[in-house]
Amino acid sequence: MENKELEKEIEKIKERNKKVELDKKWETCWTRRICICLLTYIVVVIYSIITNKISNIALSSLVPVIGFTLSTLSLKLIRNIWEKHIKK
Repeated sequence: MENKELEKEIEKIKERNKKVELDKKWETCWTRRICICLLTYIVVVIYSIITNKISNIALSSLVPVIGFTLSTLSLKLIRNIWEKHIKK
């Protein structure tokens, strides 16, 4: 390999490492954890208001699943904001 090719490969590895480090920070950050808790809580509150004392175990069991799923789907926007803040 030529020097330029080696330099390109090294730069690719460095960029990949930066992305992996950012992913690790995101997975363990409190911003992510708090957002998951808040969004799950909001789903449970909305569910409780809508169902108002309907006791169906199968339906009730879906609440945490739906809350978690919605929170993870919305975390992309929150992560983008978080990354901008971290990179400063």
